[in-house]
Order: sequence, then structure tokens, then C-alpha cells
Amino acid sequence: MNVQAKLNQYTELFEQMEINANALTDVKIVAGKMQANEQRYQEVSDAMGGLMPWYFIACIHNMECSLNFNKHLHNGDLLFQRTVLVPAGRPIAPPKNPTGYTFLESAVDALTMKGYDKKESWTLEEMLYRLEKYNGWGYHYKGVNSPYLWAGSNLYTKGKYVADGVFDENAVSKQLGAALFIKLLA
Repeated sequence: MNVQAKLNQYTELFEQMEINANALTDVKIVAGKMQANEQRYQEVSDAMGGLMPWYFIACIHNMECSLNFNKHLHNGDLLFQRTVLVPAGRPIAPPKNPTGYTFLESAVDALTMKGYDKKESWTLEEMLYRLEKYNGWGYHYKGVNSPYLWAGSNLYTKGKYVADGVFDENAVSKQLGAALFIKLLA
């Protein structure tokens, strides 16, 4: 995959994106919940050097955990133990609290595991690239705009992984894509 070509594609797609009228109210409600927790997301960013935009973390939190602070940012498993789903066994370090991991511990581990702690540039295109990478490139290889980014917009209609490695060309994502929130929050 040519990274620069993919970044250019994100620029074009973001400029073309329109939030579907039937999704706009929900996008505004969720974006408001993200904003209400901006400080918690900023705490994660600060723990990683402070360069990562808080709303990038909020987008992943929404996609993986439905904004539930009792779940691992890696995949939505509950924080009381290491992750069970892919990636299993995270965080590797034991929790600092005997009742389980904190959201901050988990989020820092998840984002560090992806190498995002080493990124100094956070352009719009790079954020979209990293969000799709976080979820996986499966949609790219199917020729479908990833619902992880674009669901709820004019850029996505159907095609969804309904289980790990199982793609249904007629399934439709019910989640709103992360790019919609970036449009409102950036």
C-alpha cells in the first residue's frame, strides 16, 4: 500500500464527506459526550507526550468502547483483567490497582502498542490513516470505504466485517464512523 497515495485519498474523501441527515443528531450527541470528557482524553495524550489530539483518542474510545470508561481501548473488553479478545493479554504490565486497570493505563498501552506514542505529526490525513490502521486494512482490500471512518456519511453504504475475517458485502454498520466526529471536533 502506498502510504502517500492513501493520505491523499483521505484528503479527497474528507473534503467530499457529508454527514447523512439521519445521522447528524446522533453525531452531535456523541460529539458532545466526547467534549464533556475532553480532559480525560487529554490526560492520555499528556501521558504520551501531549502531541496526540484528544479527539483522536475519543474517536477510538467511541468505536471500541462506546465511550465506556470501564473498558479497554484495545478492543472494548472490561478493565478488571487483561484483554481476552484480539489483542489478547494486554496490557502486559500488571494493573496498578488490585481491582483492575484504569482507563488511562489501558489507553496508553493500546496507543503505544500501535506506535502512536512515537508520532510527532497529527495532520487530518494522518489521523484518518491511523484510525483505519487501528481497526485494520480489511476494507481497503475489499475496495470499500471503511465504516470505521465513514459510516453515517455519503461515503459509505454497505459492506461490513460481521466477525473476524468474515466480510458480508450487504451488511451495514450501525456505528457512526470516526471521521464524522473529527469533522465536528477538529
